[in-house]
Amino acid sequence: MAHLLVVESWVGSMSTLLPRAIREGGHEFTFVTRDLHHYLRGARPDGGPHPLLAARNIITADTNDIDGLLSRLERLHAVLAFDGVVSSCDYYLPAVARTAERLGLPGPAAEAVEASCRKDLTRRVLAGAGVPGPRFALCGDAAQAVEAARDIGYPLVVKPVDLCAGMLVRQVRDERELELACQALADFPVNARGQDRAPVVLLEQLLTGPEVSVETVSSAGVTEVVGVTDKSIGGAPNFIETGHMFPAAMAPGPQRDAADTALAAVRALGLDHVVCHTEIKLTPDGPRVIEVNPRPAGNRITELVRHVTGIDLAAVCVDVALGRTPDLAPRPTGVRSAAIAFLLPDTDGILTGIEGADAVRAEPGVLELTLAETGRSVRAATSNNQYLGHVMTADTRGDGAREDAERLLSALRPTYQECPAELSPAVPA
Repeated sequence: MAHLLVVESWVGSMSTLLPRAIREGGHEFTFVTRDLHHYLRGARPDGGPHPLLAARNIITADTNDIDGLLSRLERLHAVLAFDGVVSSCDYYLPAVARTAERLGLPGPAAEAVEASCRKDLTRRVLAGAGVPGPRFALCGDAAQAVEAARDIGYPLVVKPVDLCAGMLVRQVRDERELELACQALADFPVNARGQDRAPVVLLEQLLTGPEVSVETVSSAGVTEVVGVTDKSIGGAPNFIETGHMFPAAMAPGPQRDAADTALAAVRALGLDHVVCHTEIKLTPDGPRVIEVNPRPAGNRITELVRHVTGIDLAAVCVDVALGRTPDLAPRPTGVRSAAIAFLLPDTDGILTGIEGADAVRAEPGVLELTLAETGRSVRAATSNNQYLGHVMTADTRGDGAREDAERLLSALRPTYQECPAELSPAVPA
């Protein structure tokens, strides 16, 4: 039995999948957080306690003060003897890497993780290594952005360098839209975890073509491709992930090109001892890297992979954090493809119900149906943080899982009532 240190977590699916993987691996964990109520506010659908509360110890510490945190964890390590350190939350991956270095535990180089978690640093490292990506510019304010946009050309993409889930990522068509997007970033100086944001704007060339993600595992200097996931993006001018399917329904050549590009990106960033989720745009000019995430995929992609291959990437993440060589051999599952489709609010209001759920739940091939509780105040979706639920399906014969998931999602009909002006929907992170 090993003892893992878990530093913060997302409040979405990985907050349950990672504790499950630790427990099923025969291990235990200590959970460190600056605000336990951040996790307690998200009640489980079955009414049971959150899996994070199954920790051997729950420690309150300022996880945003890296120097103070490292000193505190060093003292705890002397008593509790950690064997590895993990997090599922992007905002704390650099702290996890620094902790591993301080405590002498397995883990990726902190500089590599920091470069992966900052979109501007990722762009610079990959460009310097010749890994293909969009033209880009880092701007200190709106005036610089207007000037840089003239060189890149409209339409283009405006991004924060340090937010997740597509928050405040927006396509802009002209100077006025660019100024509004820059102002929206300036009006959001602190993220959902109380961390100050970098006051800069990243502009990128708008890439066109299908989008995929490449799921990889790096251990002992070797990176292996687990598979390629195809993705559906909607919500223009925002970029919202509306669904995924594993494996991607694509020809072997483009799939191999996407995988090779992801491997080049992981290598350029110097990532090792890590599970990675690299997003790639398959443009007419070839694959281009969107971003590299040094953690398992979110949005339950890890579950799609598990249903098809038998490989549990959350468990692999635990093995890698413990310095163990993970078993990446696929196992027969009887599933040829698995897909997930997300239900999005298209209006502001209070959710009063979701019609059609019983019929969808009874359909063969449905692996999961998760829906938001009524009474929740919502806004028309602008990021991946605002889903009303999802349907996950499996196809035992071929690559039809996406079509099934999207068909069943269309049978779900949310109903709303007008939202009072004083209610502001919460955005979890």
